[in-house]
This record gives sequence, structure tokens and C-alpha cells, in this order.
Amino acid sequence: MAQITYTDTTGDARTVAATVGDSVMETAVRNGVPGIVAECGGSLSCATCHVFVDDADFPTLPPMDDMEDEMLYGAAVDRGPTSRLSCQIKVVDSMDLHVTTPETQV
Repeated sequence: MAQITYTDTTGDARTVAATVGDSVMETAVRNGVPGIVAECGGSLSCATCHVFVDDADFPTLPPMDDMEDEMLYGAAVDRGPTSRLSCQIKVVDSMDLHVTTPETQV
């Protein structure tokens, strides 16, 4: 079973079961996780699903493409070394991913 742990900037964490093939953003929205706005619905035309991936989990993800990299420069909170757009991270079998949401998305 795949699961994702979302932590907000105050340290509150919430772990939810995730469906393989969905995105980390879709999983957050479906489960009412705060901190993921997802204005564009995952079409890679905003940066309101920005997350910071846990250092240990970051190397397990496929690399981002150029468009995601470019969109992260428009995020409301400055990107960091482990920044990703959660709409671009697909859930895979046995995923146990930990992400932190920024202070704001807009």
C-alpha cells in the first residue's frame, strides 16, 4: 500500500493512503489535506501545489522535467533543493513519501 505523509509548517503531520497512478496533489485534494491549493488542477500551469520533499525520499523520485523546474520559480515561497510540484509526482506501489507544505501557496 502506498502512503503519503503531509506535514505543514507548524509540524502537524497527516498520513493518508494513496492510490497508485494518482498524483501526490490529487491525493492531498481528495483527502482534504490543507496547504495544497491546486488552482490549475494538475495541468502544470501554476505552482500552488509546491511541496518540499523529505531529504531521504527525494532521490527515490524521478527527476523533474524542464516545465516543472520553470514553474517552481513562480512559487509563492522560494524553492529549495528538494522542491517539487506535487501534481508531477505520481504515486507508485509501496510509496512511503514524506512532504512538507510551504507557509503559503498564493
